[in-house]
Amino acid sequence: MNILILSRGAGLYSTQSLLRAGVLRGHEMRIVDHARCELLLGGGKPEILYEGRPLKGMQAIIPRIGASITSYGAAVIRHFEAMGVFTVTGSAALQKARDKQRTLQHLAKARLPVPRSFLTNQDSNLPLLIELLHGPPVVIKLLESTHGMGVILAENMRTAVSIVRAFQREGLTVMVQEFIREAGGADIRAFVVGGRIVASMRRQAQDGEFRSNLHRGATAVPEALSANERELVLKAARIVGLDVAGVDFLRSRRGPLLMEVNASPGLEGIEGVTGVDIAGQIIRWVEQKVRAGKLSPVSKRKL
Repeated sequence: MNILILSRGAGLYSTQSLLRAGVLRGHEMRIVDHARCELLLGGGKPEILYEGRPLKGMQAIIPRIGASITSYGAAVIRHFEAMGVFTVTGSAALQKARDKQRTLQHLAKARLPVPRSFLTNQDSNLPLLIELLHGPPVVIKLLESTHGMGVILAENMRTAVSIVRAFQREGLTVMVQEFIREAGGADIRAFVVGGRIVASMRRQAQDGEFRSNLHRGATAVPEALSANERELVLKAARIVGLDVAGVDFLRSRRGPLLMEVNASPGLEGIEGVTGVDIAGQIIRWVEQKVRAGKLSPVSKRKL
């Protein structure tokens, strides 16, 4: 099978893990930088050029799209969808997952538990809105961020208002969210592949830090999920439209609260912590889908 990995970082752990897994299973694997793809329209059928040559003969693509290039990455995926190529991540699902507020809106609409949050385009009512979150402290997040960047804990009202106003002056949209103190700086990451949870871990922030991202020095251990948590994770991935996803949630006094559904979850941390060959499971799932002659669920609806 001819499989493309769309990645701007050929040497990244996740990219290399997927490459090795595919080669071990006898597939022709290739890494393509989606930022360098050229999309041709018209002439009867869509076409993609890479380094001046048409990309042809692919059975599947595995997108690893960074947050800084979401829009163009989605356009590349959409072109592959129009060409009838199976994609692990659909273009619409990628864009939905990258917008934190949009993701939470879809989850809340489905009556899944999410933290109390607000998005505002003006600053006159900030103190009132923050009080509605039972804060401060509150967490302030840029809508598109990764690895904990653009996520700030505001301990008091004056700081919270100042931070939101500073972001607004720069033309940036932020989400303000309640701070779940009882989580103790820990969250749960569950990895979904093809409608199954294949691995899960508990990430603990280091002392003096509330963000539990491994890139921020957090530690992690394998973590079993309750039946309720497993059901919640699978529903969240399904609502966002992702077959392969990292679903993050906090354990609170009210039960689990969904924080994020990640469309390009990293493999290094969770494979290392759990010992699960997640890349291999992704490749095997791609094989099943291609042999069944299926596009990704989102792609199939769009074509």
